[in-house]
Amino acid sequence: MHTDTERCLRAVQSKDARFDGWFYTAVLTTRIYCRPSCPVVPPKPENMRFYPSAAAAQQAGFRACKRCRPDASPGSPQWDERADLVARAMRLVADGIVDREGVPGLAARLGYSTRQIERQLLAELGAGPLALARAQRAQTARLLVETTALPMADVAFAAGFASIRTFNETVREVFALSPTELRQRARPGPRAVVPGALALRLPFRQPLNPDNLFGHLAATAVPGVEEWRDGAYRRTLSLPYGHGIVALAPRPDHIDCRLALTDLRDLAGAIARCRRMLDLDADPEAVDGLLREDPRLAPLVDKAPGRRVPRTVDADEFAVRAVLGQQVSTAAARTHAGRLVHAHGERVDDPGGGLSHLFPSAAALAELDPESLAMPRTRRATLTGVIAALGSGALQLGVGSDRDEARAQLSALPGVGPWTVECIAMRALGDPDAFTPTDLGLRRAAAGLGLPHTPAALIRHSAIWRPWRAYAVQYLWATDDHPINHLPTN
Repeated sequence: MHTDTERCLRAVQSKDARFDGWFYTAVLTTRIYCRPSCPVVPPKPENMRFYPSAAAAQQAGFRACKRCRPDASPGSPQWDERADLVARAMRLVADGIVDREGVPGLAARLGYSTRQIERQLLAELGAGPLALARAQRAQTARLLVETTALPMADVAFAAGFASIRTFNETVREVFALSPTELRQRARPGPRAVVPGALALRLPFRQPLNPDNLFGHLAATAVPGVEEWRDGAYRRTLSLPYGHGIVALAPRPDHIDCRLALTDLRDLAGAIARCRRMLDLDADPEAVDGLLREDPRLAPLVDKAPGRRVPRTVDADEFAVRAVLGQQVSTAAARTHAGRLVHAHGERVDDPGGGLSHLFPSAAALAELDPESLAMPRTRRATLTGVIAALGSGALQLGVGSDRDEARAQLSALPGVGPWTVECIAMRALGDPDAFTPTDLGLRRAAAGLGLPHTPAALIRHSAIWRPWRAYAVQYLWATDDHPINHLPTN
């Protein structure tokens, strides 16, 4: 979008927050870059330059605005929507792959050479993977500086910087303030003194309807791993350097996020996973605008706009849970998953609630005795087949996975049918166009609205909802008065 100068100018002049994260405005006279909705008086058009990423603006010598904090704006929705190489790379960068494995590790996960990755990212984003990772490190450092009382040396290494000197130089270059000055400028209030304890605000594009989003997560919560407590969805997180516990609560203009991490190096990755789970980088204006064009869906959208797709923090975990949920009730699926967790999951301490375990990895579940599962023999075989494929690497469901290839890998596994494949594509792979035409609840909702409700006819009709069919599914499911569609009250 940054190449459409007229459109960008209109967005900046109207301070349109819908475009935050889509592009960044740099001002030649002040050498500052802002988000489109920055409250300051817009500069003259001839003094503006537009960049596709914060990293590109930083690389061009601009520093972040101290008022609108453009580095903290919602991410561009296209990185979740798209399935091409650049989008997959961006999801992996957000997950911290470059910091952990370097650019060669990023390239290896994507199956391309480092030169190809760098060339494509530079062409589209104006910055290579190292610059993108550096921008993310700067934002992580800012969060730690402003919200904790950690010593600056601890902040530097937790944010992923190789040295204190690099940390100081980067913070000064990006924010035009030293780390100490950043901390002094932060709003007064208590700061976390316990390592890993953080209170954050996760931004999103308005509107956001929390009912089906948090209702789904709470209604399907696996005992010991997830819970709804004191108005927040809480769960344990398995992370590269350790584990964590997160509490997420909806607020009118943000998601309140409370994170406790055993290793602060996991901060950026944990935030990225929570944002993906809650679909916070979605563009509801684009989604709802297209779905309203169907007169049967328009009343549903108008009644409760801004529905998101509830996703997951761990794709492998969800694949296991999807198989456990085949042809059983929500309560039965929770029971099966809870038994797996308590038998094979790693124990954790949760002083603030009732969480007790991490969801077991594929490696831990490799020890599973199928005969211990209270389910039909064929589904036991399906579950052990999925676990084996995940453990061996034959099935790849990470954030950088190719969605079409993952669908093919899933479909090749015995007992994994189209419903399971599409549920995994929707919630684990984040495909905004995933569609489950054989789902009984979806067909019942379609019939109630006068829509075609046989699978074949529903597929044909759903063409007008593309590329947002996963969101159409949420609106249709929400017509059922099921706890999964309501924000919990306790």
